[in-house]
Amino acid sequence: MKKYLLSFALAFMSLSAFAQTDYEKIMTEKIAKIETCKTAEDFQTLANDFQRIGSKESSQWLPQYYAAFASIQKGRIMMRGGQMQDLDGVAAQAEKYLGMAQNLAGADNAEIHLLRKMAYSMRMMVNPQQRYMTDGARAGEELNIAEKLDPGNPRIALIKAEDTYFTPEQYGGSKTKGVEQFKAALAKFNAYKPKTSLDPNWGKAEAEYFISLPVEATK
Repeated sequence: MKKYLLSFALAFMSLSAFAQTDYEKIMTEKIAKIETCKTAEDFQTLANDFQRIGSKESSQWLPQYYAAFASIQKGRIMMRGGQMQDLDGVAAQAEKYLGMAQNLAGADNAEIHLLRKMAYSMRMMVNPQQRYMTDGARAGEELNIAEKLDPGNPRIALIKAEDTYFTPEQYGGSKTKGVEQFKAALAKFNAYKPKTSLDPNWGKAEAEYFISLPVEATK
């Protein structure tokens, strides 16, 4: 009887290991696609893919996190194209995924709070003058929470640099100061080690891009 129980236990462990390896393989493939997506439709497809993975791997927070991140990236492309009227819906979808991710990861996850900040900032861009004191304030709160939880996180430094760079000077922004903050973010990226190969590790290429711009482009 003990021999059968041992065989069953070993078989179960082997199946679990195989399933984990399969999960890691498909997640690695989908995460790599973040760098190759070019359009809002590409990111929507990727968000759907991560959501499907999350529905199967219901104990894992990262698929829902990446579904939210892909949705936010979709929204950022739409912002660049002037499609502000649709951003509330995109932010709502991202927030739905983040809620599911937070239920699994807990409330003290800096990466999730940072994406919440980005979603609120997206909502604010629909009407900055009207929403600065609501969605803008919530974005600031989420950023502060993320920074307190993980002050060495380079993505937090990156998003702070973005805010400085793109905010008009009359409201406290500065392209010159923003570039200096991008440099500080890059230093953090160079020193940062994600917990696992699947954990968030995006943003370094963006910091390098802004640092590489000609000086006149930052004025």
